[in-house]
Amino acid sequence: MASQISQQYAFRAQKSLGLVGGTPHYKPIPGFEVPDVAARSYTYSADGRLYAYTLPTVVRIFQAEGAHLLRELQIPNVVELNFSPRGTYVSTWERPVKLEDGSQHKNLRVFSTSTGEELIAFGQKSLEGWDLQYTISESHAVRLVGPDIQVYRPAEWSKGIVDKLKVEGATSVTLSPGLNPSIAVFVAEKKGAPASIKIYGLLTLNSPPTCQKTFFKADRAQIKWNTLGTQVLLLTQTEVDNSNKSYYGETMLYLLSSAGNFDCRVTLDKEGPIHDFTWSPNSKEFAVVYGFMPAKAVIFDHRVRSLHDFGAAPVNFVSFNPQGRLIALAGFGNLAGKVDIFDRRTLTKVTTIDAPNTSFCEWSPDGRFLLTATLSPRLRVDNGIKIWHCSGPLVHIQTTDELYQASWRPTPAEHVSQFGQNIPLSPAPSEAVMNIQSVSKPATPKPAGAYRPPGARGLATPAIFKREDEGGAPRMPTNGTSTPPGRYSRSPGPPGANGNGNANGKRHVPGAPPPSHSPSPGPDADKKPRKRNKGAKKEGAAKEGGEGEGAVPKVNGNGIAKEAKEAKSPPPPEIVIETEVPPGGGPDSALDPTAKKVRNLNKKLKAIDELKEKAKRGERLEATQLKKMEARRRFGRSWLLWDSASGTRYSLVLG
Repeated sequence: MASQISQQYAFRAQKSLGLVGGTPHYKPIPGFEVPDVAARSYTYSADGRLYAYTLPTVVRIFQAEGAHLLRELQIPNVVELNFSPRGTYVSTWERPVKLEDGSQHKNLRVFSTSTGEELIAFGQKSLEGWDLQYTISESHAVRLVGPDIQVYRPAEWSKGIVDKLKVEGATSVTLSPGLNPSIAVFVAEKKGAPASIKIYGLLTLNSPPTCQKTFFKADRAQIKWNTLGTQVLLLTQTEVDNSNKSYYGETMLYLLSSAGNFDCRVTLDKEGPIHDFTWSPNSKEFAVVYGFMPAKAVIFDHRVRSLHDFGAAPVNFVSFNPQGRLIALAGFGNLAGKVDIFDRRTLTKVTTIDAPNTSFCEWSPDGRFLLTATLSPRLRVDNGIKIWHCSGPLVHIQTTDELYQASWRPTPAEHVSQFGQNIPLSPAPSEAVMNIQSVSKPATPKPAGAYRPPGARGLATPAIFKREDEGGAPRMPTNGTSTPPGRYSRSPGPPGANGNGNANGKRHVPGAPPPSHSPSPGPDADKKPRKRNKGAKKEGAAKEGGEGEGAVPKVNGNGIAKEAKEAKSPPPPEIVIETEVPPGGGPDSALDPTAKKVRNLNKKLKAIDELKEKAKRGERLEATQLKKMEARRRFGRSWLLWDSASGTRYSLVLG
């Protein structure tokens, strides 16, 4: 029964909303009525007991098991809603509007889920961090209003604020889980003053902070408590990276203890942003994915000692399953969508899942299944849900147009069966998977590796284009001020050429003639010989002066001495090539201009041979076709080719 509860999931799309049961059938929950209009959001309670969704005019609350309707709240224009940890209260948020009487619109409202009575209301402009934060026992609720941290007792909402703490410049506050709750308050860097984080005990709010730390380069922060509420990870980020190494700003990670006996910066051994970090459910270790791609993934203990390095790979997502037994490392977003699952005990890879275009990924409460979804508007095509077993097979698939939201039904750990010593076996796939496999054709395996342009195919991949985990050189940041050395041109060059495609450092152009030692005349050819011919004139005058004084060298219309012009290099040599013309001009025809001409000539000869066959069959030929046949007969087997680039004549004798 516990397994069945843990595998229920919900989804919301533009035209549909639903609850789906778990393995092995994955059938919609019977009795759940889909609303006629599109839902704006849905949510489960933390204990998985309740489920609710919002419509333009009403909020409906259900018992998740069996989808029985419990209550309707006639509240229009609700955008977001959320349950308290035990499902005793439900909060709703509406877009703030200006009231006619000028009073404040109290758009954050708290209701009792059992009676539907409105208990308290607040004004909350921002959607970010809009809801109150409750302790796990629901004894206290915390809310940040400007610099003030306000504390309420949910059992006595009518008494209002029971405690208050003022922290100047506070931008976010996070309440810890656990039986002895604490509050982490972050103050962003402003006007040269350093950023800071302060931790206060909730029951001793007006006492000095139990732990605090100041630092620079922190415009905003992300705070994650461990399950016990004894330590907190703080990810700081700047809007702009002054070193110009990252477009997304500079990131740093800090670890602090709520008791104040430990705090430090998490030192990472690779440059680049921090992509993701998460606590293990045992609260004694955490994983971090960091560095320029390919990124590194490392597990640290609660004293920031490295426990295991997974190496470099194209990943930007890490997640422990709820039992802490399995770890998922994946690359989503602009990466390929590969998900590697590791066994935490043996630190060996269990399987690799190919889930491209994934925009949401979550472990099931029993830790045996992984839900991946392609959501809109991140991607508007191929929207749907896929459920994978932790050993690799796909067990369920659901395609839904314009899918906006998907999630597992939460289940408390005490209601979930133990994971066991060995990786469990995969159940049989659902009917939807079987139908797709029976219809779809077996996909032909595509060659692995990055895209290679046609000009670079067949050549060895330069080290500058290899990933670090594929044997390439480590990334060398250039600070945006210079071009990395050893640039590689995708244009193919002859063997022995450098990264630019030419042995002498010049760029090689496909189809261009190979470079020669005697350069061909360029646009400035008529200027350079003049300078050299000045000396030639003097030498000519000196020579003629020896024969007779007053001898003047003859010049042409361009002012260049005829003797100098005639003293050029001897006529180009004539090379006779006795060969049978290959059908395609040879494998290096793309690099050899002579082979190109031979190939084109062979095409013309082949066309003339086809005309001869037509004439033998008695077909009527055009006058131009007859001229081609006559030219072939007149020239015979000897053809003369001229390479203007290298200045060489080729006499081609056809077989």
